[in-house]
Amino acid sequence: MHVFVTGGSGLTGPAIVTELVSAGHSVTGLARSDASAARLEALGATPHRGSLDDLDSLRAGAEAADGVLHMAFGGDFADPDDMMRRDRTAIETLGQALAGSGKPFVSTSGTLVMPAGRESTERDEPDTTGRAAFRIPGERACLAFAGRGVRSSVVRLAPTVHGPGDYGFIGKLVDTARKTGVSAYVGDGGNRWPAVHRLDAAVLFRLALEQAPAGSVLHGAAENVVFKDIAETIARGLGLPTAALTPEEASTHFASPFLGAAYAFDAPVSSALTRELLGWSPSHPALLDDLEQGDYL
Repeated sequence: MHVFVTGGSGLTGPAIVTELVSAGHSVTGLARSDASAARLEALGATPHRGSLDDLDSLRAGAEAADGVLHMAFGGDFADPDDMMRRDRTAIETLGQALAGSGKPFVSTSGTLVMPAGRESTERDEPDTTGRAAFRIPGERACLAFAGRGVRSSVVRLAPTVHGPGDYGFIGKLVDTARKTGVSAYVGDGGNRWPAVHRLDAAVLFRLALEQAPAGSVLHGAAENVVFKDIAETIARGLGLPTAALTPEEASTHFASPFLGAAYAFDAPVSSALTRELLGWSPSHPALLDDLEQGDYL
């Protein structure tokens, strides 16, 4: 299969491109810079110059492919409406290029769209009033193409996709601990944090492209980790104390109010239906093991 990929040179993208190439697929990756193009070429992919805002480039990439995998998500978290608009417009452009073809179209969302306070499954509705609600219009736009002759599906990734070189949520948490001298959590730290290893996520995206039925919602989470356990593991590794913060303290302690709120979020998810549907079986290190043995600390 010839796959057009957006976000292939980002944090999780290179693992997915490598997984696709290793499985015998050819990959063309959207590249908005020379550095991105060089990284894609090093992974065995063909660069396709453009950006999420270059709709002609997106359309051309999708029309020339046997399937599309959309991971790129850009913008400023201070302006979620703009991020939502850009993502939805890109998804609609990609989907329209595939309409009536029966080709696969896999888009990316996050498990933080799910309701707080209980474990959600793939069949549960996302929370339209939640902190990550700006990802929901993109989900719906992609899934709508299932009724237009596209084998569309959505992968909701855990907030932490961990592995070497992680500069996402956990990487920022470690950086904050180093800068402030304490490894912090919010409240009693009992909130549960979904996580998945980057290489397991890559396998899931490949399986979605190859197998997912039209209209599938998939959860890319291997486990739910108690946040206080994460903070305590970081504290041990760095030789620092832990600290419990109020929500107000968290909004200034961490790099942004968005992160302070996210680190307090309790929204565990199940991926049982995803595993059953696609035969996905995460096998790489769990988050706490990665914290202790990987490059984070």
